[in-house]
Amino acid sequence: MPHLCVMNTVSQNQLTSVCVYCGSSFGSDPAHEAAATRLGQIIAEAGLRLVYGGGSVGLMGTVANAALESGGTVTGIIPRFLEKREVMLETLEDLVITEDMHERKHLMFQKSDAFIALPGGIGTLEEAVEMMTWAQLGQHKKPVALANINGFWSPLLELLNHMRAQGYIRPDTEVPYLVAKKVEDILPMLRASITGRVPEETDAVAEVSDF
Repeated sequence: MPHLCVMNTVSQNQLTSVCVYCGSSFGSDPAHEAAATRLGQIIAEAGLRLVYGGGSVGLMGTVANAALESGGTVTGIIPRFLEKREVMLETLEDLVITEDMHERKHLMFQKSDAFIALPGGIGTLEEAVEMMTWAQLGQHKKPVALANINGFWSPLLELLNHMRAQGYIRPDTEVPYLVAKKVEDILPMLRASITGRVPEETDAVAEVSDF
C-alpha cells in the first residue's frame, strides 16, 4: 500500500473538495437515489469539487451526473480492472485511472477535504471505516460524515456503540464521525467541523468528534 501522506490541516481550514463514497447499484430504497441526486446538486451549487469513484452506474453515476448537470466540477478515480464493471464515466474532464484499489483510495484521500458516505455495499463501508480509522489513529483531521438516509447506517452506529460498551473503543481512542439524516445538513456540518464553529440547528448529529 502506498505511504499515507499525513494531512493535519484541510486546505487551510477551507472546504474546497468533497469525496463521496456510495454504491455502484441503486439498492431497494428510492430515497437513496434521490439523496444521491440532491447531494450532487448541493456540492455543485456550493462551488465544491466532487471526488468519487469514477463510475457511471448506480448511486456513483447519479451523484456525479447530478453535480455535472448543476455546473459542478467532478474528479473520478477508478482502477483499471473496474473500468467495465463500474462503467467508467468517460465524459469526465478529470478522470484518473489507477493500477489498483490502494492507489485509488490514496488519491481520493489526497484530493479531498472531507468524506461523505451515502448508502452502499461492503466497498462503501470499507472506504468510510478506513477514513474513520485513519482519523482515530491521528493520521488526518478531515471530517467523515455518514448520510444516514432512512436509517441506512443505523446498524453500523449500533455496532460502534456495542464496541464502546465492550471496551474496544475507549474515550482516548474515540472514532470521529458525523451523522446526518438529510443530505442538506451535511455541508454545514462539515464546514463547522473544519472551522470549529457551531452549526445552526439541524437534524445532523456529531456522534463523536472534535476534528
